[in-house]
Amino acid sequence: MKRALICLALVLLTTAPVSADLTIRSDRWQSVFTEGQERTRLTGNARVSSDRIVVEADEIELSGESFRFVRAQGRMLVIDRDRDLRITGNSLFVDRDRDIIRVEGNAEMEDRENELIVRGGFIEYLGEQELTIVQVGARILREDLVARAEFARYLRDSSTLELSGLPQVTRNGDRFQASRIIINLDSDEITLRGEVRATVRDAED
Repeated sequence: MKRALICLALVLLTTAPVSADLTIRSDRWQSVFTEGQERTRLTGNARVSSDRIVVEADEIELSGESFRFVRAQGRMLVIDRDRDLRITGNSLFVDRDRDIIRVEGNAEMEDRENELIVRGGFIEYLGEQELTIVQVGARILREDLVARAEFARYLRDSSTLELSGLPQVTRNGDRFQASRIIINLDSDEITLRGEVRATVRDAED
């Protein structure tokens, strides 16, 4: 018969290794070592960090082999050090092996390298593909560009933004609407497909 061992400890903002590449900091640390259900729950100033990623939240749960999975909720911040991304939201799921980050509830991703902010009800970042998927009230902000849609795909490698679901783009005062909108963020080229509407400022203005 399997036996569960539950260990409860107060860490009080000290830092301790939890796997070969992961360290944690938390006011309270609870671990369950039941075979096949191993997990560690952190509450109070919780912080998990590695060479590549940092997660801070009110509550964090680690599970899986070598704590592959990270879940968090409450006031939450994710920092991807390699790509200079900052992600916030209400709840978080990370698969460290597959390089996947999912955020729900007031989700926001700031791509500092490309000076871009992505917002939505749900954001999924697929690191291997450098692809960000945004759903539910997607909004993308960049300098003189504001884009809105129900669904958006941001391909970071090619600096391409694809919008669908009542998309509209405002750029330097010009407004574009279509069934589907594709934007090359490097060249500022905007491709409109389907039913197209545009409001363009007078050239003299």
